[in-house]
This record gives sequence, structure tokens and C-alpha cells, in this order.
Amino acid sequence: MDWITSLNNAITYVENHLTDEINLDKVSQVAYSSTYHFQTMFRMLTDMTITEYIRKRRLTLAVSDLAQDKKKVIDIALKYGYETPESFTKAFKRYHGVSPSVAKKGGQTFQALLPLHIQVTLKGALPMDYRIEKKETMSFKGIKRTVSSVDGENFKTIPKFWNEFFKLKTADMFDKHVGPLGYIGACYNNDESTETFDYMIGVEASDDIKGETVDVLEIPESTWAVFTSVGSIPEAIQDVWKRIYQEFFPGTHYEHAMLPELEIYLPGDITKDDYKCEVWIPIIEK
Repeated sequence: MDWITSLNNAITYVENHLTDEINLDKVSQVAYSSTYHFQTMFRMLTDMTITEYIRKRRLTLAVSDLAQDKKKVIDIALKYGYETPESFTKAFKRYHGVSPSVAKKGGQTFQALLPLHIQVTLKGALPMDYRIEKKETMSFKGIKRTVSSVDGENFKTIPKFWNEFFKLKTADMFDKHVGPLGYIGACYNNDESTETFDYMIGVEASDDIKGETVDVLEIPESTWAVFTSVGSIPEAIQDVWKRIYQEFFPGTHYEHAMLPELEIYLPGDITKDDYKCEVWIPIIEK
């Protein structure tokens, strides 16, 4: 549970610097973590990115500033890190539903994100089984999309992507190349500044797969923690993802190795309660 304490210390640091320029590397240092691992842990534990948290906290505090008649919108915008009143107005309206000028008049209803305090309850009733795999360099070929993680949008977009992949016959060019790992979903290229990451649907293959839109993903030799998901998709595998970051990482001496994460979809009916697939997480020892 020391990691959870460190994570809360990082949140406290953010709260104390909401009117300053916040360097995410510094925030991660407060949490005694790599930047990548911190960002991933935060997103999985809170269902929002650290950048999203900072933005929403600033926009929450901005409401109080707007209520003070003497404060100008441009001054409030600069206070919370917006370079122009226009960019501040756009973000404020998207979050609160009204413009800052309307907010100054009062009588409106606003959203408020209060400071977070993360707690993790470890439950012994549901053991979390995993195995360690060491793999040499792996090469995947597939179709890639850039996915937003804002407001948990990825949990909607990715299942839709899979449905389209098979419904539109995109899978036809990959079917004969499916190896022992089956179809894979790979998460990589996390970009905190845009709150997006790339998601590839594909197969492990060394030979050419013809197609203008085929992308290639090379993963170097690495060590993996492998977790089994049992149940219908996507609910079962989404639950495993959450447990990995709520229970496995806080309760072990491992951290993320800053390589792509894999979802391994084995043969079977994904709608059945006994369907099995796997989540592969690249790990290193702390």
C-alpha cells in the first residue's frame, strides 16, 4: 500500500500547484514512479488521465473566481494556464455547459470535481492468478486507430472498433495468419498531452500481409505478467484491467515496463460466460 500513499502525495502536489505550470515528470517523481507507470496507474484507478484531472480541477476552481466581479476572464484564463481567453472559454463551456461570461451572471449549475484521495481495498475472496512469461522480440501486424481516453471514451471506442473489424470483413486479410496467440489488441503510444493512445487489432506474424492500411508493431524481448479473463467480452476483460491496476501493481514489487500492453483473444464465443482470453502486461521489478 506504500504506492497508494505515494500516489496520494502526488495528488496533493498537484493540488498545491494548480495555478502553476505542472510538470508531469515532477509529479511522477513525487510518486516515486516512472512517468509512464504513474500516468497509466492514475488513469486506470480514476478512469481519467492526470491531464484531465488537472484540467477539471482548474475549471472547478475557476467558477469561484468568476463569481468575483473584479476579476476579468483573461486574468482567470492566465491564472489557470490558458494562453488566451478563447481557449479558456472553449474548455470552460465544454466542461460546464455555459460560457465564462454567462457564469459571471450567476444562477447557473456547474460541475465540480473535488480533490481525489485514492483508496484501494484488497479483497482476499477473489484471488488474482497470473503467470510470468518471458518472450523474445514479437512482431504484430494489424489495423491501428488512435483512441481518446477522456471520460473513459476508450471503453466504448475499442469494443466498437472490434465489431467493425469483423463486420466489415477487415479480418479476412488476417485470418490465415492467425498464430497461437490468436487475435491481439495492442495498446501503445500513450500521449498524455492529447490524452490519446494507439490501439491495434492484429496478429503475430513475420510474413507480409498485403493491405494499404496494415501497420507493424515490433515489441522487443521482455517479461510479461499474464492474467486470464473469464466471461463475456467486453465486461470481463475490462474488469481484469481494473483489477490489475487496483490490486496487482499496488500489491506487488512490479511496475510497468513502458512497452505495449496486449489483449490476447483466444478461439471461442466471446459472448459466453466461460469465454477465456488474456491480458499481457510488460513488467520490470521496482
